[in-house]
Amino acid sequence: MNHRWLLVSADFTPLGGMDCANHGLASYLGRRPGTEVHLVTHRAWPDLEALRPVKVHWIPRPLGRNAVGEVFLRKAGQHAAGKIAKRGGRVVVNGGNCIWGDINWVHYVHAAWMPLPVWGLARRMKIAAYHRGALAAEGQSLWRARAIVANSEKTRRDLIETLKLPPERIHTVYYGTDPVRFRPPSPDERADARYRLKWYDNRPTVLFVGALGDRRKGLDTLLSAWRILCADKNWDARLAVVGKGASRGKLRRMYRDLKSSVVFLGFRRDVPDILHACDALVSPTRYEAYGLNVHEAICCGLPAMVSASAGIAERYPQALEDLLIPDPENVQDIADRIRAWRNDRNRFKSAIAPFTEMLRSHTWDDMAERFIAAVDGTS
Repeated sequence: MNHRWLLVSADFTPLGGMDCANHGLASYLGRRPGTEVHLVTHRAWPDLEALRPVKVHWIPRPLGRNAVGEVFLRKAGQHAAGKIAKRGGRVVVNGGNCIWGDINWVHYVHAAWMPLPVWGLARRMKIAAYHRGALAAEGQSLWRARAIVANSEKTRRDLIETLKLPPERIHTVYYGTDPVRFRPPSPDERADARYRLKWYDNRPTVLFVGALGDRRKGLDTLLSAWRILCADKNWDARLAVVGKGASRGKLRRMYRDLKSSVVFLGFRRDVPDILHACDALVSPTRYEAYGLNVHEAICCGLPAMVSASAGIAERYPQALEDLLIPDPENVQDIADRIRAWRNDRNRFKSAIAPFTEMLRSHTWDDMAERFIAAVDGTS
């Protein structure tokens, strides 16, 4: 294995999504004896800074704006990559965040998803402009890459079909997990988690986790399905929504009639605790390269309904097909699947248990080892 690495990413944190994966790889490399690790980033978690072989190159993110910060990140990443490459090191970038021809780790394919219109002309224009820039950078960077790592077979297919990239250059490596943070709770842990959220009742609770910047995650269809369920006077479940973004306020206003059964929790850093307090997760996403929120919910023992087109869905065993949503636009079908879960909660909880143990057995270190094995010899 090479002993000198540069990783370029906006964030290296355990808080969710691709940030977790980048954090997992950086942590693994930083704990390898004799390995020198450089991170070009806006934010790195303190545990990475504490590792002696890790040097963090901090890049500004003016006003907290990712679109502006990416300009600085790309330029600094290319500068650092040139220095590392001259010393025989490997460079890992994510999609189009840095134009460099070594290893590209793809967490999301812009060419596979055109953001759906959101409310407000200015917001739509901003999203469209960002998407055009992301497409151009993605294409440039991926065509230069010696090795490409995809987070699912879905992502691999999208890269081949939309960008016409050579299949032999693309390797699939699934995400790992932290089996200590994400595990089924004990009865006391579940009770404590619900108490901290001030859920003093025994209502079954369904969780949604996702960014609300556009309509990709499908909260709008889930809320429409929830309205159907709430039309039944006997419906007793609660929907908890974790996430923030430009669409959050509009959705809250559109579905204010569901106020008694829907709680918006905003952005949270205590997602493991919230998972421990809930009974199921629903993610009717319109595009999902993988779906780490679903992965983590399953690791906590929750039956997780997700679009069949999501990357994580390809890992579901046949016995759990009822949890896969064929059409994320079919509101009635989503409502029916949630109702079926509510009517037979114990069966779904038992059915998910073997899948829970399988996912928990594949850690972030396991992922990192497979990542390195996949790109070894491609320099």
